[in-house]
Amino acid sequence: MNLTDFEKKGWIRPHITSRQEISDLLSIVKRDLQDSEVKHISADWRFGIAYNGALKLCTILLYTQGFRSGSGSHHMRTITTLPYIGDLRTKADADYLNACRRKRNTVEYDYSGGATDDEADELIAFTREFLNDLLPWLADNYPEYI
Repeated sequence: MNLTDFEKKGWIRPHITSRQEISDLLSIVKRDLQDSEVKHISADWRFGIAYNGALKLCTILLYTQGFRSGSGSHHMRTITTLPYIGDLRTKADADYLNACRRKRNTVEYDYSGGATDDEADELIAFTREFLNDLLPWLADNYPEYI
């Protein structure tokens, strides 16, 4: 499978990004990482904030390829494209983020207390590492967006 297959299925659609759009998304990621480390809020919220940052990083990757998610299942579609964009992230990373997506949905819509501090810390660390990998990748492959 590749991004063209995703497009044919309607899971993603063409999108033209810009330096400003990528910059805006990166500023959201940085804000979310900072906010997710505040210890006096619940693990559920910390987890959700870190998840939002990771999702924005996935979105940046997809935008660099000239696509955005299609209709329906936006988060899942964006995350699922990860292993098909360069060599920055793997299927295991996409699987991890999809598990985080499901947990985030649970703590957002179903009940509180579903995420632990350890899970929030793990996702924060993952998101920070993802950002640290993405920035040089962008500079090397898409300097026009930096």
